[in-house]
Amino acid sequence: MTEPNSEPAAVVPLMGATDIRRLAEEIGVRPTKTLGQNFVIDGNTIRRIVSAANIDAGETVLEVGPGLGSLTLGLLDAAKTVVAVEIDPVLARKLPETVRAWRPEAEENFHLVLSDAMRVTELPVQPTALVANLPYNVAVPVVLHLLQHFPSLQHGLVMVQDEVADRLAATPGSKIYGVPSVKAAWYGHMRKAGVIGMNVFWPAPKIHSGLVAFTRHDPPATHATREQVFAVIDAAFAQRRKTLRAALAGWAGSAAEAERCLVAAGVDPTARGEVLDISAYVRIAEARHPADA
Repeated sequence: MTEPNSEPAAVVPLMGATDIRRLAEEIGVRPTKTLGQNFVIDGNTIRRIVSAANIDAGETVLEVGPGLGSLTLGLLDAAKTVVAVEIDPVLARKLPETVRAWRPEAEENFHLVLSDAMRVTELPVQPTALVANLPYNVAVPVVLHLLQHFPSLQHGLVMVQDEVADRLAATPGSKIYGVPSVKAAWYGHMRKAGVIGMNVFWPAPKIHSGLVAFTRHDPPATHATREQVFAVIDAAFAQRRKTLRAALAGWAGSAAEAERCLVAAGVDPTARGEVLDISAYVRIAEARHPADA
């Protein structure tokens, strides 16, 4: 027997290109390159991002750079709470109105923080997931900053320049493996989760975007500090064509001391930085900074 009203549930509306442009016109906003603003104008892309983020209904999601709110609405549909960090005061003033107009039932679940994400160290609610369309020019520093300051972040999905996505998810031995890859590995496992075309943005960027999913794990067990380990990584890739013995000479004080640390860490002094994983960098830092020093 057919149940009454058994038609498929209506798809919850999301903002499209017309809505985004109308909102921008209302508040006199033109996307700026300075802030890396490219607004998502396609509802299906929003649904794809939210689905790929694997958000649990009880989670608090941190969104950086919500802009006009197209992704924000999709996140409010999936999560218990959304905390949005926006640097542009004009956009920040409009966003609560947009949430009220499009998702009145979720208004109390939305928190807005007017700030540069690189300066945020406290939030009104501790986030468990990060989902964001990040400005290309600051994507890596923002991700690393948030993972450092918000240990409550257990997983996430960020949309960045496709080349940056590849770098974040790169593994030792590849040509694009570098500082972002190794430092990200301190905090968790990064993987490429897809590519997004140019035409779903306004204005359309000249390059594709990439999705990077991450799952946090405990940092490596070590007596060395994060700062000490990251200093080795920075030195190794500052001159990535050089052997580690030469590249780390400045960091260690001399090439001989660099070689001593490398040998003590079980690393070939003639190797280059792109072949080492995060655990090798930890061992090098430990050799330079022994626990009993």
